[in-house]
Amino acid sequence: MTNAVPAFALLLPLLLSVAGGLAVGLVKWKSLRHIHCLTAAVLAVDLAVTLAVCLSPAQRVLPLFTVTEGLQAVFRTDTLGKLFALLFSFVWLMAGTAAFEYMSHEQDEGRFFCLYLIVGGVLNAACWAGNFFTYYILFELMTLTSMPLVLHSLSHEAVMAALKYLFYSMGGAFLTLFGFFLFASQGNGMDFVPGGSLTGALDGMGLTAVFLMILGFSTKAGMFPMHGWLPTAHPVASAPASAVLSGVITKAGVLGVLRTVYYVVGPDKLRGTWVQTAWIALTLVTVFMGSMLAYKEDVLKKRMAWSTVSQVSYVLFGLSLMHPVAFVGAILHVVFHSLVKDTLFLAAGAVIMKTGRTRVTELAGIGKAMPVTMWCFTLVSITLIGIPPTSAFVSKWYLAVGALATEIPVVRWLGPAVLLVSALLTAGYLLTIAIQGFLPDKSEQDLPQGKCEPGWRMLVPMGVMTALAVGLGVWPGPLLDAANALAGLLF
Repeated sequence: MTNAVPAFALLLPLLLSVAGGLAVGLVKWKSLRHIHCLTAAVLAVDLAVTLAVCLSPAQRVLPLFTVTEGLQAVFRTDTLGKLFALLFSFVWLMAGTAAFEYMSHEQDEGRFFCLYLIVGGVLNAACWAGNFFTYYILFELMTLTSMPLVLHSLSHEAVMAALKYLFYSMGGAFLTLFGFFLFASQGNGMDFVPGGSLTGALDGMGLTAVFLMILGFSTKAGMFPMHGWLPTAHPVASAPASAVLSGVITKAGVLGVLRTVYYVVGPDKLRGTWVQTAWIALTLVTVFMGSMLAYKEDVLKKRMAWSTVSQVSYVLFGLSLMHPVAFVGAILHVVFHSLVKDTLFLAAGAVIMKTGRTRVTELAGIGKAMPVTMWCFTLVSITLIGIPPTSAFVSKWYLAVGALATEIPVVRWLGPAVLLVSALLTAGYLLTIAIQGFLPDKSEQDLPQGKCEPGWRMLVPMGVMTALAVGLGVWPGPLLDAANALAGLLF
């Protein structure tokens, strides 16, 4: 049955999402319930179509349009695209379900879900990009359509944060465009081929172009020095928007880096060059800096944002080592961090929605009023720290082993040391919230009164993602096999 999936199915989630989004935004609905039903249907169908494509063993190729000779937009299935598409579609459905309750306390739900559906479709389509030209177009569309999610409340802070997000994102995109122009002018089609499609060695200009491309895509992933939009955008965006900005959209930047380094240029051309050295240095600086600033931050959602800055650079660090074991750890951490960070932001949103408390120092005793929410928060916090047998322990183990196995002398000890310090800081900025929530100081007088849990539409997505975040550490077999198979294609 799965062999019968047509190539057109690659385009179907994008078309359905755009059509559903426009219907939600332009049609005057009698009830918000109708908007929720349509949105849920589109998200569920997108996930079902994506799952069918991912289960199909045959490669699907779908030419879209041709601009000029050698410049064609095309969709193509491969192992990496399937992994990211399935993750994006699933997490988008979970966060969207939670948004049905959260956004009922906000204004302009129709506008939010219109944009939410369109961005989800663009992200899904980006996973099937068959060459750099196609991915770049979709990457730019993702920036333009996701920026209004930050802007949604239309407050002064939201407008400023959205502009900052846009400027950083467009700046990063222009950096990648330089590399694309350089390599395309040399006659390279820049198709996505495992191991790289560029021919010939890289000269000084070529290495500079690759570094700028890495830096450009890493802007979306929040790597220093292009990380500034993250801690600004998250506190002003709604909790569902913050969840997908952190858990999914940052991974679009990771996917761009993956495609550039491992499918266009080739790791063999970069291993041992100044590009690899500079990239490793930036990732380690970001891991430590993000963790330290998260530890010092009192605003809850901003603390989560700094955590994202740190944790996504775990992934970039693994990719920068260009070692198969570290690569497996990076791929695993993409999945685990998405599940964990979406849960953390949804839990933070539930607390803000029900209590109005936005600072860590205001959360004493919150576990008594919101036990399910705080247990989900606590369990995924333990996961993100990397405490066995949770999932992030597996990914961080592979990252550390990969760093120890690399041939770069300093990185062999500095990499694991930075990861360890960051894990300790992660425990400091996450577990303190859980401890304070469940075991408040007896002198604390301003405790929440009675139960104030969110409804099932928020609790179910948080519970499902929490179960996966913990369970994939106990039973990592299928995902680990997929990551190892992907590494086998590239090394």
